[in-house]
This record gives sequence, structure tokens and C-alpha cells, in this order.
Amino acid sequence: MRGVVQRVSEAHVKVDGNIVGQIERGLMVLLGVAEGDTEADLKYLVEKTIHLRIFEDDEGKMNRSVVDIGGSILAISQFTLLGDARKGRRPSFITAARPEEANQMYQEYVRRIRDEGVLVETGIFQADMKVSLVNDGPVTLLLDSSKIL
Repeated sequence: MRGVVQRVSEAHVKVDGNIVGQIERGLMVLLGVAEGDTEADLKYLVEKTIHLRIFEDDEGKMNRSVVDIGGSILAISQFTLLGDARKGRRPSFITAARPEEANQMYQEYVRRIRDEGVLVETGIFQADMKVSLVNDGPVTLLLDSSKIL
């Protein structure tokens, strides 16, 4: 499971010209689910997302999480994070989970974060989405459960 986490001052996602998800201060997360991802991968990404200390404290140090600041998360499913562009000119997506499995894991990721008391907005799975954000910092991190599990 991969997540691109960006600290944002605002973000929104549109489908067919309509805003379907919108947040102010918090995190914008692009989430990719790999074939064979497990409960352990899901748990790692949820815990890491909500507890990453990438917001500044009173001394200007990145020492607070999205939970600590009362921020929100805009979570967008993005299978292209699993693209492998090492060979040729067109990326291969064979390691990405099938849509049914990916959607189930994505929905569970969102549910678990909500269960922790964090407001989560989403896009629409498999829709053509237009995502806009103001990256604060900029701060962008890549989380990849396959690198630690």
C-alpha cells in the first residue's frame, strides 16, 4: 500500500465539475492499493497517516499530527501510484490491486481514520477526478508499507 501525503492549507476534488470532497487545513492523501496488501499494510498506513508529526508546534518544529491540530484529510484513491515505469515508456500497473479489492481497502482506510475522530472527505472511486490543493510548506511524504513490513 502506498500513500502520498501532503500537508495542505486547503484541498478539494471535483467530479463532473462538482466539488465532492473539500477540506481546509490538514492532509491530502493519494492512496494506492497493491495486489496482496493485507490487514498489516492497512493498519500501517492508517496509523502512520494520522500520527505523522508534520505540522508545526509553537516553536516552529514539525511536532504535531493531523489529530493534534484538529485537521482533516482528503483521501483520494489512485492506482497509478503502483505504476512501474522502470522499463519502456509506458508504465505497467500489474502490481495494482483489482478494482474491487482496491475499493474495499480504500473504504476501510477511510472508515478507520473516521473511527479515530478525524474528518475525512473523499473523491469517487474510479471517477475522473480533478484534484486541487495548496501544499503547505511544501511538505510531501511517501508512505509505502512494502518498505517496512
